[in-house]
Parts: sequence; C-alpha cells; structure tokens
Amino acid sequence: MVDNKQLIQEKLAQAVEILNEFEIDAWVIFTRETFMLPDPIMDLLVGLNVTWQSAFIITRTGRKIAIVGYYDGDSVRGLDVYEVRTYHHGVGPALRETIEEINPQKIALNYSEMDVASDGLTFGMYRNLCRYLAGTPYIERFVSSERVIAALRGRKSDTEVARVRQAVASTAAIFDAVEAYVRPGMTQIEIAAFVKEQIESKGLDYAWDPKYNPIVTCGPNSGIGHAVPGNTVLERGHTLHLDLGVRENDYCSDIQRMWYVLKEGEESAPPDVERAFDVVLGAIKVGEKALKPGVLGWEVDKVAREFIVDNGYPEYMHAFGHLLGRSAHDGATVLAPRWEKYQGICDLPVEVGNIFTLELHVVVAGRGIMSLEEDVLVGEDEVIYLGEPQTELRYIR
Repeated sequence: MVDNKQLIQEKLAQAVEILNEFEIDAWVIFTRETFMLPDPIMDLLVGLNVTWQSAFIITRTGRKIAIVGYYDGDSVRGLDVYEVRTYHHGVGPALRETIEEINPQKIALNYSEMDVASDGLTFGMYRNLCRYLAGTPYIERFVSSERVIAALRGRKSDTEVARVRQAVASTAAIFDAVEAYVRPGMTQIEIAAFVKEQIESKGLDYAWDPKYNPIVTCGPNSGIGHAVPGNTVLERGHTLHLDLGVRENDYCSDIQRMWYVLKEGEESAPPDVERAFDVVLGAIKVGEKALKPGVLGWEVDKVAREFIVDNGYPEYMHAFGHLLGRSAHDGATVLAPRWEKYQGICDLPVEVGNIFTLELHVVVAGRGIMSLEEDVLVGEDEVIYLGEPQTELRYIR
C-alpha cells in the first residue's frame, strides 16, 4: 500500500494557495459512506474512507478542519494535517458551530455542471447541508468549487509528475513485451490476455475498466473506441493498435501504440499506411507546439483537427487530449472542440504543471486504424514528454 501522507500534505498546501488566488474563504467537502459513493477529491486530500457524514473544511488562512464520526477520528488524526472534531449523535451541531466560527463570506462546494471531478456532492447531502445551516446567512454564500478543483488536480506537484512518469515507463516496457510476443493469427482476446498477465505480474493496476483495458484493434474489422477485445484475428497487411493505461502508486498512464503486420516479402509498410502514420504524428506535433500556458483547450484541439482535415482525412469525433493523473481522465480542462459535450471544460486555459494526453486517429481503408497517444507535461517554456514518443511505425513480423 502506498503511503500518501506527504502527497496529501503537499496538495493541501497547494489548495490553500488556490483558495487565496480565487478569493474563496472556505472549501467544504461534505460526504458520507465514501466506500460506496466517494467524492472524487477525497483520494487527493484525505486518502481515507469515512462512514458517517463528514465535513473536511479548508480555509484560505490555512486551517484544515475535519468533522467526522467518532470512530473515524483516529484514522484522520493519523494524517497529521487536520484539526479533528468528532461527534456521536450527528454532524449538524459541530458543522454549524465550525462554520459560524470561521464565518466565511464565500464557501466552495463540490458541485459542477461541466466537470465530473468537481461534482462529488450528492443532492441528498446538499439538502442535509442546507438543513444544518438553516437560519444562517451561509446558504447564500455557496459557490462551485470547480475552479479550485480544476487547478488543484491540474497543477501537478513534483511527486505527482514522478509517479506518472514511472507509470509511463512501466507501460512502455509492456509494449516492448507485446511486440516480442504477438504474431499473425492471434486474436484480440489472446493479445489482451498477454497484456493483463504483464500488468498483474508486475504488481500494477488498471487505469480504467479492465474489461476494455487494453483496447486491442486488429485490422479493419475491430470495434473502434472503448471496445471489449473480441475474436478478430490479427492478419498480415493489417495494423495493430493498443490503447493501454496502468495505475502505479495511485497514478496513471494512458498511451497508444501502432504496429503494422508485415506481409511475406515486405520490409516496410505500404504507402497508405506510412502516410497515415505520418499525418497522425504530424497532427500531434502541431498540437504540441500549440500547447502553451494560457492557451484555451479548444485552441489546441483546433490546430490538430485542421491538420488532419487539411491532409484529406475526416476529423476525429473526440477530444485531442485530456488531463492525466490519479485517473486516466483526470477532470477539468480538455483539448477539445466547442461541442455541447465539452461545454465549459474546453474553454479552460492550459496551465504549467498540467499533464495531458495528445491523441487522435485516422482510418486506413482495408488496413485498420492509425492512432497514437502520448503523455506530456506542460512546462513554462516547453512541452516535456514523460516517456519516449513513438515517431516511427513499429512492425510485427
């Protein structure tokens, strides 16, 4: 089990800075029975499950207060970061007393219409909170914590970057093992089973649902996207595509790699396959150049999308990139077009410390898809690849 105490302390210190940046007096994370229905931010700031109704309050002055059921108290005290207040009969009196003591003018709550990572407060718990604070002015001071959470999840600490980098390295090693193992005639299921053996033998976990992790696309007859591996056979003259993400030390990778299965007598891929690879790689490179602090997410997507279309391929029907961290899809900012499903989150700015995926695909008629995905860190003046990028097509013989 990973000891995340230091990381939680780092992120809590960062949270105080962000509250001051956005002039929010207090951030209340109000939750219950987190093993069944966790708030997405709990892992980052608490790292424990609680059973009874609990409030974790962070103030812009630096106070960090946890109001938890009596039997959760010792576990929270063990973090050495929260002033712990416990209760037996109900959280209401202690919560109301604490809020009145702090007297915040602006209170951030975890609700959001646009960001799943910021929408952890259930409607039932919101109603409970309003009931506990009935007759006070604080109910009128609620605001969404979505900007706070976007910044906190997005601005990776050095510890977080190191963990993602390690997950990327472990993923690269699995891709190398796949290349040595796979042969024409194998099915998607067989290839996926080998990848799962690698993940489990290395003591790693999955960055998303293992039913379709890895995603294995063999030739033109495989499903595209979040598809469960099936019985499609890998054939010569087709492409092999893997989309794989592992979780290591609680942080994730998310990478796609491409191979061409050589026909008898071939030493390299035919022109249509090579051209598709070059165009996909070119789109990632122009997107990389656009990925700078302060640029809006949709602006980055736009240049990559236009590159694909200008080179004669249909536009891809997904985002060019998403944040990566504790989850493969780490919430908030996306590098995506201004479509309804990306409303709001595609208008957020890129920030220093963000880790993004850069990904897109085209279809090669009769061959399969051509898709790459890289994990990169946004620096002050450059984009830093967290692993060795794929710049040449790989081969299965």
